[in-house]
Amino acid sequence: MTNILNITIELIFDDRIVKIETDTYNPYANTTFGHSDEIRIPIQQQDLYTLPYDSFLYIEGRLTMKKRNDQMSSTLGNNCVACIFDEIRYELNGVEIDRNRNVGITSTIKNYVSLTYDKALIALNAGWNSRSETEEGQFNFYVPLNMLLGFCEDYERVVVNARHELILIRARNDYNCLLGNPATEPEVELFKVQWRMPHVSLNEINKLSMLRALGSGRYLSMSFRWWDLYEYPLLQNTTKHSWAVKTATELEKPRYVIFALQTGRKNIMSQDVIVFDDCNLSNVKVYLNSDFYPYGDLNVDFGKKRYAVLFDMYARFRKAYYGIDSFETLLNVLSFIEEGPFGVIDCSRQNVFKIFNWWSRHQE
Repeated sequence: MTNILNITIELIFDDRIVKIETDTYNPYANTTFGHSDEIRIPIQQQDLYTLPYDSFLYIEGRLTMKKRNDQMSSTLGNNCVACIFDEIRYELNGVEIDRNRNVGITSTIKNYVSLTYDKALIALNAGWNSRSETEEGQFNFYVPLNMLLGFCEDYERVVVNARHELILIRARNDYNCLLGNPATEPEVELFKVQWRMPHVSLNEINKLSMLRALGSGRYLSMSFRWWDLYEYPLLQNTTKHSWAVKTATELEKPRYVIFALQTGRKNIMSQDVIVFDDCNLSNVKVYLNSDFYPYGDLNVDFGKKRYAVLFDMYARFRKAYYGIDSFETLLNVLSFIEEGPFGVIDCSRQNVFKIFNWWSRHQE
């Protein structure tokens, strides 16, 4: 309240940044965009102040159907851009710093737990939940890289005098990015894959200060979190299953585990690959040597609509992960059961480096 009495305060203008311009970078000249092709988009010029946090992937293409009639149709599915690619990597000065394998499933799970309703509306422009708008014909999407890579989401500072390269590997087929009848023989053709990178221009005083910091020889830390996907493709027909997952070094501790089940959807065009199944899940735990998360059993029973604890774990993720005082979620209880469900386990407060994951389900 004392600020209302400070009538002598001077107005301060922040002129440290002169301008921010977004430049477009294209793949190498001989790059093709066919299935399983590798697409490399370089930023060779090194005397730049770039902002990967606010960079975008621009996709332009066309959906065609070789056979069509009134009873059969096919459209681009939810999160179709991510499902077009099998893998995306980010290299800085020739060193890989972030990778996303099975981009479609990984980014879908991440979006379900991290997006809010208003952000999901904006993400329509990135191909999220836009299946009704992307029928046969040309399409274009503008995908923020912070939806696909943890580095671009967490590291919000400029990167100075570095060589960047974005590598994308297209999927072997289009089944996961399409939804409809395979008898229509749909085909997704890409025309453009571009990287839109903001360039930051500083005033002379701050530019000199930045160059001095770089010339001092001091190490600069670039901390960020990254998302990794582990798949168990074929489960045994038992009521209890144990799954050992290895983690690498002390710098890569598992902070959160998001567990999802899916059956009969991958590479099947008539099924929505970004929808998950409950599979009669009854309990899930993460074992970290002598510790386990959560402490008690979940005792989930979808047949009896007993899943309140599972949704509460999901609802608490954004507050813990982003450090915000908000419980706003993308999914409500009903849509959580329809689109998910997920087992969201917070194991961020731990002191070990191995993770063991298991789940159990009711006998069918």
